[in-house]
Amino acid sequence: ALTLDRDRIAPGAQARAEGVEPFTQARLDALLAGGRPVFVNMTAAWCITCQVNERTSLGTAAVGAAMRARDVTYLKGDWTNQNPEITRLLERHGRSGVPLYLLYAGPGEPTVLPQILTEGTMLSALDAVTATGRSAGLDGAGTKVP
Repeated sequence: ALTLDRDRIAPGAQARAEGVEPFTQARLDALLAGGRPVFVNMTAAWCITCQVNERTSLGTAAVGAAMRARDVTYLKGDWTNQNPEITRLLERHGRSGVPLYLLYAGPGEPTVLPQILTEGTMLSALDAVTATGRSAGLDGAGTKVP
């Protein structure tokens, strides 16, 4: 059986976890209404892909530093028990399960990231969404905002 040793988390993962907020649709809506960039991680305790991504990509010091530098709020939703609010978000994005990773530049549609992440994928996505989104005065759909 495949097991994950939770004591061997990537450097910086524990510190990053402290900056993670629990997902609610109301919190996401409030952050987006305020023009904030948001990363949404939909995961579950039984999802091996999710656990590997958190260890190798989301929990690295470089990704944590990049999120902090770009003022990206990290919301994490736990679908272990099929929370109905998370189920609705998954369905809106054509998914029947986790993982689901969404990166919002602000109001509008998010960038949907691949189910298998790398640190490089995350860093590139953070660079792209902040360069084309907030910094350029565009919403998440690429529409110019006043």
